[in-house]
Amino acid sequence: MAQRPKRLHSCKSTTADDHGKPGLHAYIALTVGALAVSTGAILVRYAQQEAASLTIAAYRMGIAFVAVLIPTLIKHRPELRALTYRDLALAATSGLFLAVHFATWVYSLELTSVAISVVMVNTAPLWVGLLTPFMTRERLAPATLLGIGISVIGAVAIGWGLEGDGDSSNDLLGGVLATIGAVGLAVYLLIGRNFRCRHSLGVYVTVCYGSAAGYLSLAAIGTGQQVVGFSTSIWLYLIGLALVSQILGHTTYNWALRFFSASMIAVALLAEPVCSTLLAHVLFNETLTAVQVAGAALILVGIYVAARVERH
Repeated sequence: MAQRPKRLHSCKSTTADDHGKPGLHAYIALTVGALAVSTGAILVRYAQQEAASLTIAAYRMGIAFVAVLIPTLIKHRPELRALTYRDLALAATSGLFLAVHFATWVYSLELTSVAISVVMVNTAPLWVGLLTPFMTRERLAPATLLGIGISVIGAVAIGWGLEGDGDSSNDLLGGVLATIGAVGLAVYLLIGRNFRCRHSLGVYVTVCYGSAAGYLSLAAIGTGQQVVGFSTSIWLYLIGLALVSQILGHTTYNWALRFFSASMIAVALLAEPVCSTLLAHVLFNETLTAVQVAGAALILVGIYVAARVERH
């Protein structure tokens, strides 16, 4: 029986869109992807003026799926048809965790501030570190454990800073949901890294996004959420989520999984809480207490410390 690879970043590319080792273009792509993803929380907030959370998540993935389906059918039809049942199940499982990520994170934005939501959802690198030993049989590095400890202190600080706020229970629930979203994102990245070792970007995102759209659509319809009848501006926000936040953002990250480990991709996502918080301050006049700011900073430091070891 073939031995499983010990590290995700030992993946060797074999498909047509392989470009070798990461160069400047790969880092530029990560930067563009981070900026694009950072628009997600803002667009969700605007869409929530009329649309429910599951509906927003379903349309984000559904429109993105349609956008990638046609190019994939044109360019990668033979590869798509040659997928094994195992490959299809793997990509569909990745889509399931992506659906969990968006369902919980988007709902968290109904309950708490953009800053708290995006900080907690971007604890994904820590969950990548925790889950990697189970998925790759790799031991956690001391730096990973240190990063987890720092981030736990940061999370306690955020919770402490919420005491005395009349909406603290909503903030707490929103933070918990965003954290569940972070776990979903971590598993999605780990599975995607594995799948992208063997298959092209178009094939992966088509199956992954399509399955995520299916799960979210069933959930939205099954819970009786409104799925039509929105104003033009809301439709524009939903389209923006799909084309900018998902296609330009997440798809860029999926492309970069060819070159970087899942932890490195998760580290790049650390730009999101910073950019989203600045945008929320300008657009929604959202602020954080000094304790919450300190807690958020500790979480980001912990994530960086834990994920930095994956670069070496």
